[in-house]
Amino acid sequence: MSEDNPSWDPAQYLRYADQRGRAFLDLIARVDARSPEYVVDLGCGPGNLTAVLAERWPNAEVIGVDASPEMIEAARRSAPAAAAGSANASASPRRPTFELGDLRTWRPSRPVDVLISNATLQWVPGYLDLLPALLEMVAPGGWFAFQVPGNFGEPSHRLLRELASEPPWSALLTGQAFEPPSSHDPEDYLDALAGLGCTLDAWETTYLFVLSGDDPVLEWMKGTGLRPYLGALADAGPEVVRRFEAEYGKRLRTAYPRRSYGTVLPYRRVFVVAHKASA
Repeated sequence: MSEDNPSWDPAQYLRYADQRGRAFLDLIARVDARSPEYVVDLGCGPGNLTAVLAERWPNAEVIGVDASPEMIEAARRSAPAAAAGSANASASPRRPTFELGDLRTWRPSRPVDVLISNATLQWVPGYLDLLPALLEMVAPGGWFAFQVPGNFGEPSHRLLRELASEPPWSALLTGQAFEPPSSHDPEDYLDALAGLGCTLDAWETTYLFVLSGDDPVLEWMKGTGLRPYLGALADAGPEVVRRFEAEYGKRLRTAYPRRSYGTVLPYRRVFVVAHKASA
């Protein structure tokens, strides 16, 4: 997660932890690493999913890296409890450790056996060009797996951009230094990594999350895509932030009407798994 973005709120992000973690589980299910020694979660967020990696490979050294001090602090607080409560307690998984680092500049202490990046790359401008360098961190025979949201053309993001471009918000947001997230199609990732000595697997999935509550899509977006806009408006005062949030919520309720069983949020995800050739 880029250091260029305003502060993250781990509690808000974890409000929909089960839904956010679904793609992570589907991603690592395709990583067929048997006994890795060094596993890195690059963009680990609050560390709840890094603990899953420690359970999956209990003998590995598992490290979570994130550019957000708030997320790293939350991860370090929760790590002991997450490891102690492991579903694979008999294997006594090693507790993951966490460190502050920006994926654009962070480097591992040694070649990585499994490098995971979950819903993080989309925050880094020009990250497609970084993929070969990330693959270079992986040891021969190792794995590089990542997934990114592919829903930036959906109403949740389109309405946000439209609102930000309208007065009075456009004047308040002009010149603000934040970069909206972005992603590419699966074949673009294949092109970026092809010919680099790895076997590639890329696919996409659209989940249909059924959310509860009065403004669930707004609450979802407050944990991710809305956060940079609210941070950029913060200097204008809490009333300005409240009005922006209220107008955005109104538009979301029209785009995602509440049904008798909840509010449906379609969510497209793009996955890539690269298995590096052995030396």
